Amino acid sequence: MTIAEKAVLVTGANRGIGQALVEEALRRGAKRVYAGTRQPLAHMDGRVTALTLDVTDAAQVQGAVEGVESLDILINNAGFAQFDDLSDRAALERHLAVNLFGTYDVTQAFLPLLTRSQGAIVNILSVAAWAALPIIPAYSISKAAAFSLSQSLRALLAGQGVSVHAVLTGPVDTDMSRGFDVPKASPESVARAIFDGVEKGEEDIFPDPASEFLAESWRNGASKAMERQFASLVAAAPVNA
Repeated sequence: MTIAEKAVLVTGANRGIGQALVEEALRRGAKRVYAGTRQPLAHMDGRVTALTLDVTDAAQVQGAVEGVESLDILINNAGFAQFDDLSDRAALERHLAVNLFGTYDVTQAFLPLLTRSQGAIVNILSVAAWAALPIIPAYSISKAAAFSLSQSLRALLAGQGVSVHAVLTGPVDTDMSRGFDVPKASPESVARAIFDGVEKGEEDIFPDPASEFLAESWRNGASKAMERQFASLVAAAPVNA
């Protein structure tokens, strides 16, 4: 998969990693970049098509599908993070609505286009999917669920020629992580590493120094081996058989 001459859709494209992904896709020669945002977005590059897209709004998701002619790469970047202590169920539901069900709904909506192009799904996750960050537990839970979703989709869609990439980010210098006093990678460097990983066909992408040290232990570890073993069951005994 190369980015040049491809049609790319980025959700949450108005700032942070999403904005950097839009710019990096353009730099790599994408023929069309669909920028999904909740608020109107203007861009100087004629290859950018703005889409009004709140991933929790079913009507907007369907409207976005109708505004996209063809699609090669879907990047589920829209996310929500808030400090909590798991005492408020509503806070957990808000995180799941965006980070899990938003990713699921957008993926399902655009799946026919991606199947047609034998394209790629890129889910922007977090190392908190593996080890919960207790000061943002609802976020951690939602990202863990989205990681499991990514693994499941990867196995289920492989036979249709659609690849699924999980991006495990560490701290990135965005509004979402403003309250964390730790070293952070720039959104631009993370966007470059994400597209590098997609072009190399990496299933799990570690786009920054804080997450990169986990890459080798994950790729050669027991959990990844088990994922591959479980994925083989899809071919052996399809769910819809």
